[in-house]
Amino acid sequence: MLDDIDRRILRHYQADPSLSTADLADLCRITSGVCWRRIEKMQAAGIIQGQEAVIDWAALGYAVEVSLRVTLDKTQARAFDEFTAAARQVAEVIEIQTFLGRVDVRLSVIARDMAHYQQLYRDRILTLPHIADIEALMHIARVKSAEGLPI
Repeated sequence: MLDDIDRRILRHYQADPSLSTADLADLCRITSGVCWRRIEKMQAAGIIQGQEAVIDWAALGYAVEVSLRVTLDKTQARAFDEFTAAARQVAEVIEIQTFLGRVDVRLSVIARDMAHYQQLYRDRILTLPHIADIEALMHIARVKSAEGLPI
């Protein structure tokens, strides 16, 4: 279980993962050695899984985001695995989520413009295996986007 020091480390670390161990230790009011050992322990336990760069794809010219809700043909035994494997190969699919219920999978898709999206939809999305039904939701605005946990 995490104690108060671990929570402090995680709170500051997720706010700014580029902090040095010394700076993180100062913020948490602990020594650098203690901070480093606790980070190592949380990494070994799988609590901290890594760091990543967050890139604004809109700044790179991708102006269209669409959420596709996909229902799969569940009469095929390998439908889910084959669909997700094929969807992973589409570079413009930036997220794949799975669900229990009427919708099986949600794909987040980005495109440069509507013409690019239309071509992508026809040539790459509709050719994915085992699609029984698909619904497109056009993204209008991101109201909240938070990766951090309330620690």
